Amino acid sequence: MAQFQTLPGFREFYPEDLARRNHIFRLWRQTAHAFGFAEYDAPVLEPLDLYRAKSGDEIEGQLFSFTDKGGREVALRPEMTPTVCRLVGAKASALKRPVKWFSLAEFFRYERMQKGRGRCFHQFNADIFGEPGPEAETELIALLVQCLCAFGLTEQDFYVRLSDRNLWFYYLEALGLDEARIRAVLGAVDRYEKYGDDAFQGYAELFGPLDPALKAQVLAFLQIKSLGALEQALAAIGGDKLAARLADWKKLLGGLDAMGLARFVEVDLGVVRGLAYYTGFVFEAFDRKGELRALAGGGRYDDLVEKLGGPALPAVGFAIGDMTFALLLEQRGLTPALVSAPDVYAVIGGPAERRAAFADIHALRAAGFRVEYPFRELAFGKQFKAAAESGARLALIYGGDELAKGVVKIRDLTDRSEREVPRDQAVVAVRDLLAGA
Repeated sequence: MAQFQTLPGFREFYPEDLARRNHIFRLWRQTAHAFGFAEYDAPVLEPLDLYRAKSGDEIEGQLFSFTDKGGREVALRPEMTPTVCRLVGAKASALKRPVKWFSLAEFFRYERMQKGRGRCFHQFNADIFGEPGPEAETELIALLVQCLCAFGLTEQDFYVRLSDRNLWFYYLEALGLDEARIRAVLGAVDRYEKYGDDAFQGYAELFGPLDPALKAQVLAFLQIKSLGALEQALAAIGGDKLAARLADWKKLLGGLDAMGLARFVEVDLGVVRGLAYYTGFVFEAFDRKGELRALAGGGRYDDLVEKLGGPALPAVGFAIGDMTFALLLEQRGLTPALVSAPDVYAVIGGPAERRAAFADIHALRAAGFRVEYPFRELAFGKQFKAAAESGARLALIYGGDELAKGVVKIRDLTDRSEREVPRDQAVVAVRDLLAGA
């Protein structure tokens, strides 16, 4: 009989693997709650048109999509942004602003597998709706940084590259380009780091070769790596739009500096993110060694809620993928050795002792302690060996003598000290001993 295997690009999590994943999720949740974000969830299956409306028909090649039994075109969600826009848009008038929501969810994309990328993956998503100013970006970038620092990572391990699609639009507009040419140049900028001059071929196919002087100005703007250099470049051009945008940059970077986070953030106008729905600041987090794909990415998308049928509502958000992040923790030696051990192991004699032990075992479990015991009757020696191998801190011993006296003997398995307590005090005694440990 053929042995079934996991589908390509999908993952299974054995208990030890799941414990490590849950550790990541637990710290992400704690961090989001500390920042005042509320958690939500949504269906894993959505109408296909939701993704077409956001990204166009070309998105279908990346989706697990099909026609369901009701004749509806549906898809497993490849991302959360369209869904959260739908949810917020549906109740926008009743939600207190700013809306600060986060989710931890699984996603599916039918794409080529590579290191840090599979066909199913989890993401931490955080979004703010209803705040048009850079204060929202300050809050989200601070959250992103803390979501990574919570595991022991520092500015030596990762950094956040900050850019601005609006700034690029205003700058290229000041150089005389119309919207179509601006978008083509931004497409080249997005690919320039990977392809160099070849990134401009797409522009040339549409509009002919980019004027050499104009191209030199684009590449010079692309090399700006500090607020001071940005201020100097914009001063030479002037204009109200660029001046107002520079003020937003100062407010955003000033807020992060006041939080002590400036060391994590670098000005990098090479980041424009290929998704066309972004409308302002965009940012990505990378490992310092440059060995991995982007750890996280996001930005402002003020038009998307309205585009998907909701009211006009400013929005900004980001996502962290679990696969690349787990690789970074592993590389830095920050994956914890998670121990799954009981608090108590019950060592039990015969049938009468077992009946008495079961009552105490259930009471301890109801009190929140993890208790294990042998399913079958075994010699005491084998049970003590099993107790030691389990990693339990305490052994509760139920023998004939203890049963006759109405007590349970508690052995500390770290120093082998023992004490007897009345059985009706077993829960309190275990709690005190473990608290003292």
